[in-house]
Amino acid sequence: MRSTTRTLLAAALVLGAAAGPTVLPATAAPGPALALASASASATARSEAPSSADTRLTTAMEAAIAGLPSADATAALVRVGGSEGVWRGSSGVHDLTTGRAADPNARFRAGSVTKVFTAAVVLRLVAAGKVDLDRSARSYLPELIPASYSGVTVRQLLNHTHGIPAPDFPWTTIEGAYANRFRIHDPEEMVRSATAKEREFTPGERQHYLNIGYTIAGLIVERVTGDSYEEQVARQVLRPLGLRDTYVPGADPRIAGPHNHGYQRMTFDDGTTGLRDVTVWGVTDGWAAGDIVSTTADLERFTKALFQGRVVPRGPVLEEMFTVPQVTDHKTGKPAEYAVGLARKVLGGRAVWGKTGGRWGYNSVVASTRDGSRTLVYSVNSTDAKGGTMNKVAMNVMVAAYGMPS
Repeated sequence: MRSTTRTLLAAALVLGAAAGPTVLPATAAPGPALALASASASATARSEAPSSADTRLTTAMEAAIAGLPSADATAALVRVGGSEGVWRGSSGVHDLTTGRAADPNARFRAGSVTKVFTAAVVLRLVAAGKVDLDRSARSYLPELIPASYSGVTVRQLLNHTHGIPAPDFPWTTIEGAYANRFRIHDPEEMVRSATAKEREFTPGERQHYLNIGYTIAGLIVERVTGDSYEEQVARQVLRPLGLRDTYVPGADPRIAGPHNHGYQRMTFDDGTTGLRDVTVWGVTDGWAAGDIVSTTADLERFTKALFQGRVVPRGPVLEEMFTVPQVTDHKTGKPAEYAVGLARKVLGGRAVWGKTGGRWGYNSVVASTRDGSRTLVYSVNSTDAKGGTMNKVAMNVMVAAYGMPS
């Protein structure tokens, strides 16, 4: 019953998003591998460089997204903003079948950029006195969080220091995930699966980046507001900022409105490898950790508003998004990088705060210097969107905007 209610609420939000976007029909199961060569004629980069953009930025960005589609990506949409220069550009194709140019205003799956929205909603509830970051998650969800995880606080959920392992999913490969792409995942069931296991470490002692903390955070939002997570994101962030092309898709596996197709390299039944069109793919496994659909224009507006204190109020609450816990990463032993919602990277010798996202066929980022002098938003239609290393085109865009990592 709970899953049905959630699905109906989400569907209603999809229908109401962006003044009623047209919902495109789902495509049939893909056939043979798709060839990049079929679209090579439409690989020309398109850019818009206002007078405030310096020549170096323009040259670097055009080079970063040139030559698409390639083995690494089929399209790229980029927006750079701030006092240091403005640049907007797109490259690649809308789809590999027609080869027509990529739509620079297209919607795309933003993946884990969703976590920034979820963190913002929770922190707004903190500012309103409805959520306490130092209170235990179990105190909000006593029937769901077992006593073995009673020490996990809301803050630890959001900065990935909770020690709760990932839930189990019925696949171990990308091909298995594709076969289950329309499966509906209930967030409470995912939490039960995760918390039935032993904790990875004592809460607060290490950091392990996982989705499960944000799944629980989404459920806490619902518990304290008596409202759906989807509606709270819309009410507290999307509508006030006028983000008309951003929405939470719920159980709908399609991208509503204009969008460029996503492709993922996979192994086929005959043992060969190639690209599948993965545009139509359910995201309920991500939910509050990774399901939002948006555009580069909307994400740029959101990023600027967030860093200016117009989403989460300035002061101690907003500082949570820029406070990295003094612990080490659970897997690498390196210093932690994640704060609440955002992560810190040193690029070109300075701190850059932001969040990457990855869903099959799509990589994205929102990033900014703390003072907002340079912001970056991109969507790269990666053919290895959830690979073990950062996509080459996405990395080139990041370096062009900020410089080499250090």
